[in-house]
Amino acid sequence: MLEIQELSYVTPEGKTILDDINLKVSEKFVAITGPNGSGKSTLAKIIAGIITPTRGRILLDGEDITGMTITERARNGVSFAFQQPVRFKGITVRDIITIAAGRELSLNEACDYLSEVGLCARDYVDREINESLSGGELKRIEIATAFARSTRLTLFDEPEAGIDLWSFQSLIKVFERMYEKTNGSIMIISHQERILSFAEKIILLTAGRIAAVGSKEEILPQLMSGDLKYECARRA
Repeated sequence: MLEIQELSYVTPEGKTILDDINLKVSEKFVAITGPNGSGKSTLAKIIAGIITPTRGRILLDGEDITGMTITERARNGVSFAFQQPVRFKGITVRDIITIAAGRELSLNEACDYLSEVGLCARDYVDREINESLSGGELKRIEIATAFARSTRLTLFDEPEAGIDLWSFQSLIKVFERMYEKTNGSIMIISHQERILSFAEKIILLTAGRIAAVGSKEEILPQLMSGDLKYECARRA
């Protein structure tokens, strides 16, 4: 279980991005949504250890990880997938998936992870992760990498971005199989109704504070109607 206690973040310039966030997450699928600039990505990066909070604590399964570096958190079971995936010149797709898995993978095993995200494995497994790959291809490879890691807590920042030609249902099935493998939690930042509609818990951030928390049955109808003063992206 992830527990966040009295978490705040103020930039060096004095701007408050997050203000007194208190949250408990034990569900397998949790969605964080809210308008642009509400602090969603900052919260995810703080949980992952990329940003240090101004105050507050973060506990994972009862262990205080607030003072841990991003590397230490990764070793303790926290993964983070960026909204804009990183390119690694000189490293192949097979290399990055093998590193993520933490063990030597056979060619067939590496290809299986790529197939999970809708990529023809033989066309990608030996390619470098560089500018030759599109944003959508990089996004799918990053999701495959997160699947290979299969940690206790996996954070995705808008995983649907750039994968329009790959169905949302396929993306959801990857998340379901990831959970079956890890029995951990998957936290997803998204504006998309199709992502929010399968979350067990929805967290709405507004102006750096939690405006609402509840099940999708409680929160999603209010988001779609505008009762919570924020409308998520409709189904295409």
